[in-house]
Amino acid sequence: MSPTSGARSTPATSGCCTRCAAWVTSCANRDEPAAPIVRQGVPLRVGLVAATLVLVACGLLASGIAVTTIMRHSLENRVDQTLLEASRGWAQAPARSSSMPAEGPNPARPPSNFYVRGVDPDGRMWMAVNDRDAEPVLPDDNDVGPEPVTVHSVNHSNVTWRAMTVRGPDGTVTTVAVDLSDVQSTVRALVWSQAGIGAAVLLVLGVLGYAVVHRSLRPLTEVEETAAAIAAGQLDRRVPQRDPRTEVGRLSLALNGMLAQIQRAVASSESSAEDARTSEERMRRFITDASHELRTPLTTIRGFAELYRQGAARDVEMLMSRIESESRRMGLLVEDLLLLARLDAQRPLEQRRVDLLAMATDAVHDARSIAPKRSITLDVFDGPGTPEVLGDEARLRQVLGNLVANALQHTPETAGIALRVGTDGDDAVLEVCDEGPGMSPEDAQRVFERFYRTDSSRARASGGTGLGLSIVDSLVFAHGGTVTVSTAPGEGCRFRVQLPRISETPVAASSADNSSRV
Repeated sequence: MSPTSGARSTPATSGCCTRCAAWVTSCANRDEPAAPIVRQGVPLRVGLVAATLVLVACGLLASGIAVTTIMRHSLENRVDQTLLEASRGWAQAPARSSSMPAEGPNPARPPSNFYVRGVDPDGRMWMAVNDRDAEPVLPDDNDVGPEPVTVHSVNHSNVTWRAMTVRGPDGTVTTVAVDLSDVQSTVRALVWSQAGIGAAVLLVLGVLGYAVVHRSLRPLTEVEETAAAIAAGQLDRRVPQRDPRTEVGRLSLALNGMLAQIQRAVASSESSAEDARTSEERMRRFITDASHELRTPLTTIRGFAELYRQGAARDVEMLMSRIESESRRMGLLVEDLLLLARLDAQRPLEQRRVDLLAMATDAVHDARSIAPKRSITLDVFDGPGTPEVLGDEARLRQVLGNLVANALQHTPETAGIALRVGTDGDDAVLEVCDEGPGMSPEDAQRVFERFYRTDSSRARASGGTGLGLSIVDSLVFAHGGTVTVSTAPGEGCRFRVQLPRISETPVAASSADNSSRV
């Protein structure tokens, strides 16, 4: 191939590639989906007013056409009546005689607004009247018929005529016509009047209609504003109440009910989530505290065991005593944890008749034997019935023992302790009061939590595990009662336990009376 031919082939190839690229581009553009058409929404107010105006305009148009047609027919009927009267009167050809020429006009000349053309049998015009610039189109024989008809003008002007022909007995033909200019002007004025009145009516109706629709749709606007506020997070917003007999009132009631349910559901969900987080945090803290409490005696036991194994302990008896003490402490801690686990599982407790007064008396004797120098008293306050309950006596003694032990451990030796027993309505009441330093409100709120100590170093040194009051709370709850604490810094503490009291039956009361008599 010569260079010349090669040079000539290059543009051809380039043109082919260009056409192919253009074809591919067109195909790709053809396959691309058309962009969606975004239609602008018409506001409901505008739509309602526009629909009302269209309906009213159609009604006005139909009414205008009907009125105009009736008016035109009425005016044309009047013109026809005038033509008929003329045909029976002055339009009649006069009798021919030898004394009056045939072409003479009728002595009674018609009004000038008439067009009259009379021809005798000989073709001579005996009457011709036309005071107008226009002339109706008539046939060659001058006969348009005995009934009034509408004809146009010769010069094709806008003037139309109403014409009729009268034939006399002697063969005369008289055509009488009246132009409809007055009728047309009247009808035209009526049309323009109706158009102006209709436009004014539509304008006023549009303004008033928009105001009425705007006022009527105000409740929907309030619903929209309320929904926007709720979407922004204001869940307490509600739609204003309306008359429930109306559609808007029923809608408001339904929406407010739905919003209340949504708010309750959201609150319940948030509460459940918060409870779950709280429970998880408490469980994590419980595991951490339990591990810490168990690690302390284990570390002590391990240390003493290593000293004994290495032969570094000089007092073996003291070392063994410490190991035994720490193991006993660890055993108590494990027993407390197992007890709390059983209480959390809500296992049934033994149900027996328990006298709180006798139990408190034993607790006072036990406390005096432990701390003989302490002032420990027992008070009984008046109330209905006896302080007897149904429950597990061993667990209830543990409740009272933990409360007394707590008072003994966390108050100075000079502080007095008082146990009070009595009834309060349907409850039996047991109180443990001390004259110690008391607690702050923050400590009082958390005093029944597991492993919580107001003074961790002092409590651990005294042998406490931080579970005594937690066990008290769980045991009292398992018996269907409540335990509370009243305290303030420098005012001591009062732990109050309320348990459902056994109600006295008439039989029990009578037997008690008989026994007292004996």
